[in-house]
Amino acid sequence: MTRTRIAFLVVAALAAGGGAWYYFGAGTPAGSPKKSTAAPAVPVKLAKAVVRDMPLRLEVTGRTEAYESVTLKARVEGQVGKVVFTEGQHVRQGDLLVQLDPADFQARLAQAEANLAKSQAQAAKSRADVERYIALREKGFVSEEKVGEMRTAAAAADAVAKADGAAAELARLQLSYTAVRAPFAGVVGAKLVFPGAGVKVNDTALAVVNRVRPLYIGFAVPEKYLPQLQAGIRAKGAALRASIGLPGGGASWDGEVRFLDNSVDVATGTIQLKAVLPNADEALAPGQFVNVSLVLDTLKDAVTVPAEAVQQGAEGSFVFVAREDGSVEVRKVRVDATQKTVAVIGQGLSGGEAVVTEGQLRLTAGARIRPAEAPEGKPGAAGTKPEAGSPKPGSPAGKAG
Repeated sequence: MTRTRIAFLVVAALAAGGGAWYYFGAGTPAGSPKKSTAAPAVPVKLAKAVVRDMPLRLEVTGRTEAYESVTLKARVEGQVGKVVFTEGQHVRQGDLLVQLDPADFQARLAQAEANLAKSQAQAAKSRADVERYIALREKGFVSEEKVGEMRTAAAAADAVAKADGAAAELARLQLSYTAVRAPFAGVVGAKLVFPGAGVKVNDTALAVVNRVRPLYIGFAVPEKYLPQLQAGIRAKGAALRASIGLPGGGASWDGEVRFLDNSVDVATGTIQLKAVLPNADEALAPGQFVNVSLVLDTLKDAVTVPAEAVQQGAEGSFVFVAREDGSVEVRKVRVDATQKTVAVIGQGLSGGEAVVTEGQLRLTAGARIRPAEAPEGKPGAAGTKPEAGSPKPGSPAGKAG
C-alpha cells in the first residue's frame, strides 16, 4: 500500500470522528436540553399511616331463633270444634286458639260432681251416726266396739268423698283442656288442624307459637377465641356487645351475648353462643341467616394503613414508603391484625408516614413516584416543587379507604 493511500485513509477516519463528535457533543446548540436517561416517575396512590384505637372484630354467620317456641298439642282426645286464630296473628298469653268439642267432658264432669254429692251425703250421715252411737254408749245401750265400727265407717265415707272430689276435679281439668290457649305472648303460625279433625293426646300438632320479642341469635365461634370471649364477658359484666346485620348489608342492630356454652364441639372445634336482640320492630323472624360482629378487644394507639398497602414477599410483609425526595423505600413490617380494609402494623411503620396503596407492581426500591392525579413534570408530581395547597411528595393524595 502506498503512502498516499495510507494518508488518505487516516484523513477519512479523522473526518468521520470529527463529524460524530460534532453531532453528539459540540454540535448541540448552546442552551438546548440534553436527552435524559432517568426513568419516568411512576403514578401511584398514597395514604398516611394513622394512629388510633383499633377494635378487633370477629365476623361470623349466625341464625335467628325464637326466644320461646312451642308446638301446641291437645292434652285430651277429642274432635276439633273450631279454630279461632288467624294465621300470623299476634296473640297474648291465655288467648284461645283452638276449641275442642267439650260435650263428652261436660257429661263426665256432671257425673263426677253427682258422685261427689252422693259421697258427701253418705259421709255426713256416717258422722251423724257416730255422734248418735256415742250418746247411746253413754247410756249403756251400745258397746264401745260398736262405736268403733261406726267411726271406721265414717272415716271410709269421708275417704270416698275425697276420692270423688278428686275425680270431679280431674273431670273439670279435662274439660278446661278442650280450650287450647297461648302459653305466652307471641306470633302464631299456620293452622295445622281444622274443625272436625280428630286429635290424640300429646300427638296431634295444632299450631306453633313463637315469641319473637326479644329474639335469640345463635352462632358458633372457633375455640381459639374462647379466652378472649371469657375475658370480654368478665370485663363487661356478663354481657358482651354484638352487632347483628343482614347478609349483603343494610340495617344493623345491637344485641348482648348472654349465653356461652359449657363445652366445645369436638367435631367442629367451635363453641356455641347466643345473643339476645330486642327486635322491637320485629324486623327479623326466627330462622334467618345474619352476620354477627363481636368486638373481642381494642388495640390502643395502633398504627393503621389501608390493607391494600401491605404486600407479600419472600421475607414476609412489606410496604412502599414515600420519601420526601419523591422516591420510595421498601420497608419490612409486621402485621398484627387485618380488619376488613384496614391493616394494623405492629412494627416497621410510624404514624404520619405515607405508603403506596396503588401502583406497587411498577415500583422498586428507590423508584421515583408521583401522585396519580398529577401529570408527569407538572406541579404536584413527585420530585417537583408543588404549588401552594398541592400535596407534597409522600402526602396521602387519593387516600384509599
